[in-house]
Amino acid sequence: MFERSLNKPLESGKSFFLFGPRGTGKTTWLKHHLPEAPFINLLQSEFYNRLSANPGHIRELIPPDRPDWVVIDEVQRIPALLNEVHDLIEARRQKFILTGSSARTLKRKGVNLLAGRARTYFMHPLTASEQGDAFDLRDSLRFGHLPARFNDKDPGRYLRDYVQTYLREEVMHEGLTRNIGHFSRFLEAASLSQGQTVNISGVAREAEVSRSVAENYFSILEDLLIAVRLPVFSRRAKRKLIAQPKFYFFDAGVFRAIRPTGPLDSEAELAGPALETVVLQELRALNDYLEYNYRLFYWRTRSKLEIDFVLYGPRGLLAIEIKRSTRIQGKDTRALREFKKDYPPAKCFLFYGGPTPLYLDDITVLPVGQALKELDAILRM
Repeated sequence: MFERSLNKPLESGKSFFLFGPRGTGKTTWLKHHLPEAPFINLLQSEFYNRLSANPGHIRELIPPDRPDWVVIDEVQRIPALLNEVHDLIEARRQKFILTGSSARTLKRKGVNLLAGRARTYFMHPLTASEQGDAFDLRDSLRFGHLPARFNDKDPGRYLRDYVQTYLREEVMHEGLTRNIGHFSRFLEAASLSQGQTVNISGVAREAEVSRSVAENYFSILEDLLIAVRLPVFSRRAKRKLIAQPKFYFFDAGVFRAIRPTGPLDSEAELAGPALETVVLQELRALNDYLEYNYRLFYWRTRSKLEIDFVLYGPRGLLAIEIKRSTRIQGKDTRALREFKKDYPPAKCFLFYGGPTPLYLDDITVLPVGQALKELDAILRM
């Protein structure tokens, strides 16, 4: 088992929500740290059927004189349980860990989110530092960082099964769409936008659905925590910027499993977006685990200057550009140099496919593998 960087939730001693896509290791992590805790898994029919019929039955599953941790896995399946949880926190000082792979149901009006009595944390795919010696950038670009793929003899098959079973199951269970065929076509069409600005009308045409349906599907992906849209960084903008967000699936391996391929698709078309995805999932994980409170953006002007990731928060302003090439030319740093003119306090980095760190004026150029292992230090700069 990999040692995870998420330690603060248990150290705090307070009830908390733990959200993350299915397969990121929430259950494994909790059972490792809390092997004796009552574990109520709502994916199991014995718990789901009983508690959906009467949420109050949860009191019969918890020892009355043990104010220790109780885990409710996939709590979004029965939102009404949160009323009982709220009362048990107040009356018994019971401590709960409430995991979820979807925020959609819990966002609905009227759902009790415990009025601040439970903090919220997120679990992401494995980071490079969590993988230790198992980290291999080439494998990361093909198979991503979901924990189970590291122990699977056929990680590509595991990822295809993940897409076919989990995504379909989750969507169908929550009644998010009546036509799984339309949604499957949408997933493939959306994967063609990985790392690009979103053209919703274009995706809708590819998926053979209306624009409004495509927009709803994008929202579903975000609510299921399996995709993110990055807004453009426009604070005190000095240039004309585009307005559309950029789109990413949450894990490079999941992206590669969804992305349709054929003889006309080159490896560069897949590896480029996959590399950006690996960097993004690392940024999101460390930002959450270490509570740096950066907000993530990208930057693109109407004259097509673009920076892949901009991080803005209490610690400062970071701009990160990703290049697969093994050599850096002047044009590769142009967007960062122009961004630095507009935002002099920014710290600028370029991660590339070469082997040697370089220092070009105010831009730090790092081999991407090294950068991923040192990303914590970069975010703390």
